[in-house]
Amino acid sequence: MSDTKLREMVRKHVARVYNFCSRMTLESGEAMDAVYGAFARAAVTPSLPTEERELSQWLLRRACELLAPRLAPLPEVDFDLLDETLRSEATRTGEVRSLTNPQREFLLWELKQGCMTSVANCLPPAERVAFVLSSVMGMSDEEGARTLAIKESAFKVRLSRARKKVADYLAPRCEHVDPRNPCHCPSRIGIALSKGFIAPPPRSEVSLRLRSSRPFEETPRASDAVDIFRTLPEPEPPAPLIARLEAALATGTWRE
Repeated sequence: MSDTKLREMVRKHVARVYNFCSRMTLESGEAMDAVYGAFARAAVTPSLPTEERELSQWLLRRACELLAPRLAPLPEVDFDLLDETLRSEATRTGEVRSLTNPQREFLLWELKQGCMTSVANCLPPAERVAFVLSSVMGMSDEEGARTLAIKESAFKVRLSRARKKVADYLAPRCEHVDPRNPCHCPSRIGIALSKGFIAPPPRSEVSLRLRSSRPFEETPRASDAVDIFRTLPEPEPPAPLIARLEAALATGTWRE
């Protein structure tokens, strides 16, 4: 692949590959390493898919392979721990009232992004990857199975189990499913900040940054709990990742 085509491939697919990797792990460094590694493998692969959709699936599969050894067989977080982190204390509203609107919007989206990503990370890796490919990336069962190189029936089983666990957790808790539910993002910002679950804007550069300017309050509710994940804006690839990719392209590191 020529340097021009390689650069174009990175430009077209980096956001999607990072979106996948950032949902698969709660560690931003691991996500960025997997993205970088996927493109590094592409650079030295003689024959890549020419159709963009197939190329995207190829890159996601490489990223999944790179993440696999780093993901514990059992989730590192669970639904009880997530409840303890965000819902074990009384709600706090003082922090929200003192925020300017840009700060408030930022933290509300950070909390929703972080909460939903944590929910996905409560799933075992095999179920998590099926859930992310389907409910976040929007793949069909056939595309997801092809990406993972497994039978479609196996993909459906993984996805069904994942969807049930996520729905069972979110349906009775989350305001984005039903406004009568007890957990509302504005009242949890203070707790999330105090627990280090989210950070104030100046220190949140590598958090799940937004590629959408849609106001938080205008986000449509999800009749199905799993559909919440479709309302999440795609995270912006962090500046350190982009710099690392640009350096590899400029120096020909991947060719060595």
